[in-house]
Amino acid sequence: MSRSFAKFPLGEFVRHRVYGFRGVVFDIDPEFNNSEEWYDSIPADVRPRKDQPFYHLLAENHDKSPYVAYVSEQNLELEDSDELIDHPDLPDYFTVDDDGRLIYRHPMN
Repeated sequence: MSRSFAKFPLGEFVRHRVYGFRGVVFDIDPEFNNSEEWYDSIPADVRPRKDQPFYHLLAENHDKSPYVAYVSEQNLELEDSDELIDHPDLPDYFTVDDDGRLIYRHPMN
């Protein structure tokens, strides 16, 4: 599947515009592809449109605890730091080259 529809490519470091957590993109949906229950749980004042790319992120909270996030494109911005995310699943999706850049590799099945 082509990822040309998305603003942020696989391996890009991003930050949530509202909540400020950091993450790295490991998968992309061309538009919303989650449950209605999940969507309805988002506060109405920050609930995103469904007709935009949504990103699966290996993320970390402000206290550095890891989790997986699902975030709309409108709620993401480029992260100004390329410091690696300390996430236990990072090696499942990426290798790190000699310059410290993430190289996406398809996860093992």
